[in-house]
Amino acid sequence: MSYLTLMYLHLATVVPSFVIGTLVLLIKKGTKIHVVLGRVYMILMLITAAITLFMPADVGPTIFNHFGWIYSFSFLTLYTVPTAYLAIKKGNVKAHKRKMILLYFGAIIIAGGFTFTPGRYLYNLFFS
Repeated sequence: MSYLTLMYLHLATVVPSFVIGTLVLLIKKGTKIHVVLGRVYMILMLITAAITLFMPADVGPTIFNHFGWIYSFSFLTLYTVPTAYLAIKKGNVKAHKRKMILLYFGAIIIAGGFTFTPGRYLYNLFFS
């Protein structure tokens, strides 16, 4: 699969993740809609993180000639989503909440913000 195809697949999963994640953070917790949207958000985040692992870094230094520093957010996502899910299944609301807030701000806000730096696709799309 080409880099461009992977990038568009990534955008197709991360943009709805941003919208749904924002809604889930804003609505009342524990409701049916929170649970349903939360599951969709988690699935989309896992998919988007997995997609990025197949995209070689083309900006900045790399590890193993493939992964850039921004990939740490992908690994954060692949760890955080299952552990947040297990936490809520065990009734540990505090751990679930902490992990989901960390996921949203780390993988969506911070990592997403870095995609607008010079040399990246979104920077070129919006600022060039």
